Amino acid sequence: MPRPTGRVLTLLELLQSGGTRTVAELADRLGVEGRTVRRYVDQLIDLDVPVESVRGRYGGYRLAPGYRLPPLMLSDDEALAVLLGLVTGRRAGLTATERTANETASAKIRRVLPKHIARRLDTLLEALAFTDQPGELDHPDAGLLLTIADAVRHRRPVSIRYTDRDGRRSERTLHAYGIVAHAGRWYVTGKDAQVGEDRTFRLDRIAAARTLPGSFEAPMGPGPAQRVLSGFATAEYRHEVTLRIHGTVEQIRAHLPASVTSLEEYEPAAGQDRAAGHWLRVELRAQQLDWLPRILASLDRPFVIERPDELRDLVIALADRLTSYARQA
Repeated sequence: MPRPTGRVLTLLELLQSGGTRTVAELADRLGVEGRTVRRYVDQLIDLDVPVESVRGRYGGYRLAPGYRLPPLMLSDDEALAVLLGLVTGRRAGLTATERTANETASAKIRRVLPKHIARRLDTLLEALAFTDQPGELDHPDAGLLLTIADAVRHRRPVSIRYTDRDGRRSERTLHAYGIVAHAGRWYVTGKDAQVGEDRTFRLDRIAAARTLPGSFEAPMGPGPAQRVLSGFATAEYRHEVTLRIHGTVEQIRAHLPASVTSLEEYEPAAGQDRAAGHWLRVELRAQQLDWLPRILASLDRPFVIERPDELRDLVIALADRLTSYARQA
């Protein structure tokens, strides 16, 4: 049975969530009678907590508006949501003043969290990486996220139950390198021990995770975020596209980000003019090709299509349509 002090703090937490709470609702949530609720309210008032009594059919109790109420009480999920929101906000082009406010708010929240929650959140933030496109993130399962983060930090294998995009379910043993937020979704990247290769898994497709005995060595080379982007760029799709584009990395990346394409320096073959300018070879995989002609047009840079011929036909068709539109009176 919870102690009376614990119930008083639970009552305080319920009132902090906002709105007016009826006596019957509070009694049900606390597992006590109505008169006990009133006694707990009196105890809060004795502690200078401004609890207001609301009369009428929908009356009950509420906190006075605008009151800054200590202590801060957050569940694991709430603390995770708040801190992740603040961390994500730092990447949203904040001004210097806003960035300072963000950092001080994070520090205040972390300072008042229970030690066991603070340690788990620190573990998660150490394991977390962002790509250049964090987006508006979906809501991860807190327990799952924290379990995988703990495995990342301590280099422990983790067993996951996963459902792929075709609906196939499997249980895998993963050596997780890191957690990555990209374009509104959460991913975990690491070595799939069953196939012996690096894999990237969507967090919302993981049904459960549990830490296993043992340990593993973290690999050298690219960080988790770059591994996720490289995995997207080299994933299996219907079409394999190779282009040569005359331009800089920045010009190309503005239209074809690393999550879509891989770039490398183009070395002219023997006999070709090496002074013809800076060319890059661009490789990507795509399920559909119909979007690429518009991207190439928006680049407004010279390009050569090496493969497939179908893309060349689509570009010519787009050019013909634009020409016919331009010639109309």
